[in-house]
Amino acid sequence: MPWRRTTPVLRSRHMSTVSNGPRADSKSGAARGSAVKFSQTKRGSNTLAALALMAVPFAVYAAFMLYPLIRVFQLSLYKWDGLGYSTFVGFSNYIETFSNPRLLAAFSHALILIIFYAVIPLCVGLVLASLLTRSQIRGLGFFRTVVFLPQVIAMVVLAIAWRGMYAPDGPINGFLRAIGLGSLTRAWLGDFTFALPAVGLIGSWVSLGLVTVLLMSGMAAIPRDLYEAAMLDGAGRVRQFFAITVPSVRAEIIVSLTLTIVAALKTFDLVYVTTSGGPGSATTVPSYEVYYQAFRIGEVGTASSLAVVLTLVIFLINLALNLVGERE
Repeated sequence: MPWRRTTPVLRSRHMSTVSNGPRADSKSGAARGSAVKFSQTKRGSNTLAALALMAVPFAVYAAFMLYPLIRVFQLSLYKWDGLGYSTFVGFSNYIETFSNPRLLAAFSHALILIIFYAVIPLCVGLVLASLLTRSQIRGLGFFRTVVFLPQVIAMVVLAIAWRGMYAPDGPINGFLRAIGLGSLTRAWLGDFTFALPAVGLIGSWVSLGLVTVLLMSGMAAIPRDLYEAAMLDGAGRVRQFFAITVPSVRAEIIVSLTLTIVAALKTFDLVYVTTSGGPGSATTVPSYEVYYQAFRIGEVGTASSLAVVLTLVIFLINLALNLVGERE
């Protein structure tokens, strides 16, 4: 009968299915395990590859940044003239750095230069960038190139050019005589009162182009709808500037301040070429003092301690500005 022939077949199929279940599970488990092992192996190889790629730039960074910093800190603990034997003096050089009137004056001059390098270019750059961006004048790309040009030219070249302009018979005094203000002429870089502001104005001129271009790039991304809505609410140009423009370019302002403040604190070539720290010590700055102490009077330990302090000041200012930028 048919049911007798088919029943064993059905039973055998059922039994084969039941008996194959654990075997199939074991195969899938093995496949899963091999996949996990392969994933872990691949992850490990990717980690090793990433570490290998990072090793080369880290080695370069350590060779050209970390080792010099460690070496400078080591030298700051010794009294050494750069030629003879060195004597360990501990932190005496740091005490000298914070008690020497000339070195303290260098830091005060750097603070004044921050006003010329950072504050003035930022204030002028905000207004200038806003006017240029809102007015949509033609040839804006050419203007950006011209304004940014001082950043491309070497500072030594700019310093030589400005030294000629500030000369007693230079164009600035010639212009003052031409308009009847001959009584205001002077040797600008040789005057104790005006030498530092004269150097600072060069820094303002150099920084203005960088700050303006950065702010213009940020203002170009501000939606026009915001200004149109503000105009409908009765806000004038000044109110729009402080309520829309300035808050929208906060990130660019932080970047501008970081670059210009660091540039002011690191100023060396401009001072070296224009005034060499003079007249007297009227324009000396920390970076120039590092050179002067080490190579002019043979106080390598004092120069090294001053360099360490300057590095820490720059690092802390960078850290503070970055924290402010992230918080905003």
